[in-house]
Amino acid sequence: MLEKVFDSQDLPVPDRVDAWREVTALALIPNEFSIDRAADFGASLHAVDLGVAQVISLTYASMTSRRTPRLIRRSDPDMYAVGLILRGRQGITQERREASLATGDLVVYSTSRPYEAVVEARQGRAASVVVQIPRALVPLPADRVERTLATRMPSQEGIGRLLAGFLTRLATDTTHYRAADVQRLADILVDLITAWLAHHIDAEDRTPAETRGQVQFLQIQSFIRRNLDDIGLAPATIAAAHHISLRTLHRLFQRHAHGTTVTSYISRQRLEHARRDLADPRLAARPVHAVAARWGFRRPADFTRAFRTAYGTTPTDHRRACLRAQSGTQR
Repeated sequence: MLEKVFDSQDLPVPDRVDAWREVTALALIPNEFSIDRAADFGASLHAVDLGVAQVISLTYASMTSRRTPRLIRRSDPDMYAVGLILRGRQGITQERREASLATGDLVVYSTSRPYEAVVEARQGRAASVVVQIPRALVPLPADRVERTLATRMPSQEGIGRLLAGFLTRLATDTTHYRAADVQRLADILVDLITAWLAHHIDAEDRTPAETRGQVQFLQIQSFIRRNLDDIGLAPATIAAAHHISLRTLHRLFQRHAHGTTVTSYISRQRLEHARRDLADPRLAARPVHAVAARWGFRRPADFTRAFRTAYGTTPTDHRRACLRAQSGTQR
């Protein structure tokens, strides 16, 4: 989904730092950079414009970047920026707060306030995903959100985990989306960021009902994906795990899943995981029925029938075709 905008390897060494400064000013916001070893500098930038939000995936060598009052006076898009650290150690200082960030950490900062960010990439390059959204799209008290600026927020649980997973998928997804799908992704991203910030400022009750419903739906989808191997996974157990009624669960899917029911979503996810396992040469010795059982299909005949309906071929034929194609590629 993201497209390559910049790769320092495409340029002569003397031009790389200036080109990086220019491309980040356009894709993100203007910053001043301090780079100790310009001759060894390396970086890349991939980006996608979702309309109301920009998603940027970056890799870079050690550096310091500063958003100064002079740069803010010159141009201020009035954005919140949310960063997910994928690799390396980084630090950011804003509004007299300082966060030390490691892999998996989330952070929010403002383009309208001066900041300083320091990157330590001791081996290879550091990496992160950054999202910029207009502050006006976040229906939360600005003064309370700003208390969270430059604060380390982990992503191992709750909405932080959901947001980090969504950002990671956006950064690595190669799917080409239609314009309508891009708009839906943008809406989901804004809703997730709003809910994530609301959680940290204890203002969930101030988020719009539609946003709360969207985030709850995404949390349920994430729960289903994590528990696909549980043969007891069913609408009733999902509703109980989220402390909602079956009626509410089905209503969430009717509203947010575009016609997909809870049961069909579970089945489709299980089939997709089984299809990937069957195509994996490392699992070639595992019997088809064992692959099916791993993903919750207790009866091989039911699995074969569902697989043929979904993909137009049998599980065995799919495995043979994939392994044959991979073998031909390796020659």
